[in-house]
Amino acid sequence: MRLTSLSGISAIAVAMFAASVSTSASAVDADAAKQLAKQNNCFKCHNLANASDDKDGPPYKKVAEKYKGKANGEARLVEHITSGEKAKFPDGHEEAHKIVKTSPPKDMDQIKNLVQWILAQ
Repeated sequence: MRLTSLSGISAIAVAMFAASVSTSASAVDADAAKQLAKQNNCFKCHNLANASDDKDGPPYKKVAEKYKGKANGEARLVEHITSGEKAKFPDGHEEAHKIVKTSPPKDMDQIKNLVQWILAQ
């Protein structure tokens, strides 16, 4: 009887450990995301929450509201910041969105961390 009790406790401990590992593995590194955004001059056009600033791009809070919880939200933002697709500006003109550069080049872990940070705003 005691062995069964210990097995149950061990199973719970293993499950709790697995949950904590998967949570920490998918946790956003906000400092790294902000650093990558700064290195790529993202804050020239975007800010975190205040649409009243004279910025050409939408605040990250609005971006998060638009894409958070959507099945293709993360993939859509990854595409937007890595492809150079056209972005519309408040005055109506369009320009290619700057492609986010990482070191090492095209590091999808860094790109996804940035996108997940944006979605967390």
